[in-house]
Amino acid sequence: MNQILSPRNLFIAGVVILAGMTRLLDHPFNFTAIGAMALFGGAAFSDRRMALAVPVLAMFVTDLILGFHNTMVYVYASFIAIALIGMIISRRRSFGAIAAGTLTSSALFFLVTNFGVWMNGGLYTPDFSGLVECYIAGLAFYDHSFFGNLGLNTLMGDIFFNGILFGALALAERKFPALAKVRS
Repeated sequence: MNQILSPRNLFIAGVVILAGMTRLLDHPFNFTAIGAMALFGGAAFSDRRMALAVPVLAMFVTDLILGFHNTMVYVYASFIAIALIGMIISRRRSFGAIAAGTLTSSALFFLVTNFGVWMNGGLYTPDFSGLVECYIAGLAFYDHSFFGNLGLNTLMGDIFFNGILFGALALAERKFPALAKVRS
């Protein structure tokens, strides 16, 4: 039986909310816990509604503070898709599954959000060559990143924060048996 207010769900929700709040701190460009909190939430919550709602709510609350922009629908769409990837890897929460989920979610975020930039129009021609130009420009956009180019800040942030989030849950499950996932 999965209770919404179970110790496990409260712990996971707290971790996701704390991860979301890191957006409000100074950080290297694109080095945030956003993708990690979506993947973690999707993988850690047993209840699919919570797996989607808690990370999206944490994102929305911080966006109320940081502000919105005209490609937010694509950001949220990629965020929900990343949580769905988390649900897929939840069956086998291994290092390999988490690593594959991390790489996939980082690439997905890049592809979906840059597609949104192209779809909003005005910067690129509304054809395939304009889309390719948008993706190429998106790669160059990452030249200002801490780890170099090709979106490494996003990827390194996802790797770093996924390590922290999944590691914290694994440690907490060992230390506090009430937090362990009930296997059915």
